[in-house]
Amino acid sequence: MPPQTRRVPKDQMIRVAIIGAGRGGTSLIHILHNDPLVTIVGVADLDPRAAGVVLARQLKIPTTSDYRRLLRLPKVDTIIDVTGNDEVADALVALNRPEVAVVGGPGAKFMWQLIDERIRSKEELERHLHEYQSLYRLYMREVRHAISEERTRIALDIHDGLVQTLAGLSYKLDLCREFLAQDPDRCARTLEETQGVLKSAIEEARQVVFNLKPLHFDRLDLHTALKTYAKTYAKQYQIATTVTVTGSERMLYPKTKIFLFRIIQEALSNVQKHAGASKVHVGVEIEKSTLTATIRDNGMGFDLPEVSKNPEKWASLGLKGMTERARLLGGRARIDTDPGQGTTITVEIPLTNKEPERLG
Repeated sequence: MPPQTRRVPKDQMIRVAIIGAGRGGTSLIHILHNDPLVTIVGVADLDPRAAGVVLARQLKIPTTSDYRRLLRLPKVDTIIDVTGNDEVADALVALNRPEVAVVGGPGAKFMWQLIDERIRSKEELERHLHEYQSLYRLYMREVRHAISEERTRIALDIHDGLVQTLAGLSYKLDLCREFLAQDPDRCARTLEETQGVLKSAIEEARQVVFNLKPLHFDRLDLHTALKTYAKTYAKQYQIATTVTVTGSERMLYPKTKIFLFRIIQEALSNVQKHAGASKVHVGVEIEKSTLTATIRDNGMGFDLPEVSKNPEKWASLGLKGMTERARLLGGRARIDTDPGQGTTITVEIPLTNKEPERLG
């Protein structure tokens, strides 16, 4: 029997929507349709006879003349805009879906030009596909690893904290039952102790929920989220943690707040795992055109040039995730450190396109 091709489960594939079906969109469809790690969930173009629309129909890919339909798709991971249209670009900037990656403007144009050039040579195309697939596999492996680590951490939080507290609560209630008839006074004292244990269990449960969703989407209050997280972080790891936020959060997009929180969370996790620090300070300054976040610890530091040469160590220290998130916001992350001198991470994000205050 001939060997069977191993298929990637649908829930593990990258779901891509393409806006624009000219040369750029057509080139992208040619490449992405044959990638086993990618599924194209939609193609949009005003011209129903555009080359990319015709190709998409042949490949049974959904098409539409209204690009806004792609923005509303419930299941999409990446939206690529190759139209160069200002209206489409503005709509993507205003897209409030932090789980969706957006590729547009010069970056998207460069992407399809590169693909269009590569597609002319079979050998070059095969090499490009192998590189592309390897990058996606690496990305998916890192995502799964991060999810697994987060699940393990939450499980440990629940088991070592909340479950133990509830077990103590059950023990206290058993004592109350024994003392109820024999020693009412002692029963009353035990009930008071039980109430204290119950309050502790409620607080631990709230903290588990907060760690799962620290920025509530009804308020998106970055300052409160950082202070709450720092308080728990300091208590859990015995690292003195301070937070200062200056400026108005109304100038920030929700996506910016969420990404920034995750960058700071990753930096603090890095301090706890590797720095051996006794204190750390988080500062956020929101100015008219720039947001600057600083995470400074008094830990052991490290040899930055040496770590930069090792991709695995760079990723394991959480530095790759921080720099990538900053880049996705149009900014950059700078790391200043030396052995024995502590570490300072500075994130600078431009605020040139501000969200209206009523949506802040």
